[in-house]
Amino acid sequence: MGKQMLRAALDKVLINSLVTQYWRVSVVDVTASTQNLLVERANDGKAKPGDVVTANFQRSGRGRMSRTFEAPKNSALLFSFYLEPERDKEDWGWIALIAGVSVAQTLKPYGASVKWPNDILINEKKVSGLIAEIAGEGVIVGIGINVGMTAQELPVPTATSLAIEGVENIDRNHLLAKILSQFEINFAAWDQGDQSIAELYKSLSSTLGTRVQIHYPNDQIEKGVAIAISPRGELVLDSGTHVQAGDVVHLR
Repeated sequence: MGKQMLRAALDKVLINSLVTQYWRVSVVDVTASTQNLLVERANDGKAKPGDVVTANFQRSGRGRMSRTFEAPKNSALLFSFYLEPERDKEDWGWIALIAGVSVAQTLKPYGASVKWPNDILINEKKVSGLIAEIAGEGVIVGIGINVGMTAQELPVPTATSLAIEGVENIDRNHLLAKILSQFEINFAAWDQGDQSIAELYKSLSSTLGTRVQIHYPNDQIEKGVAIAISPRGELVLDSGTHVQAGDVVHLR
């Protein structure tokens, strides 16, 4: 099957058979955005913790910093899920980082690492990104992973895909199930007060210990060495700056 396996059709029954009963996965062929779809449900009070929506194609995929993206049909794993954390809202900033760690753990056999806050890199190129936002009584996490995309289908030269990196032994159904299962373990522990996710994040980080350039939403730029992750998930620079939001460029 080779790389054709990476573009295999999504199978709702198969995915749900591979995850715990906490998750309820639905598959849509085409949608504007899995994130927008779940946000609407949550704001209408119709979403339940563990609801997952995944799509073969998104017309208006949404990422961090209000960016949009589009991937050819069946070439990416695109999904969103709804949570209602028990921890205080001031701690919810960690949820996106937990999601990033969970993706990196799942893709670790292929050399994946996390670039703060939650981009997943393989060979210093982005293979996955995610967004987390408050909606209804909880949080919705949206994740996109370049799975079967060719070099010609990539949105930018700094991106990659599992296919390009030589991965051939997994399909999107099993990949989604593995990520949801890994996230469930990490999230459940964190939600009950376990702080070990911070050390796990550090072990998978390609940003810590690296000289970086931060591009802030207000167009300001700052350089420094990333030295730590704060208790609230902020990136700490050697200058003492705590970065809450911005694009990070690794300087070599």
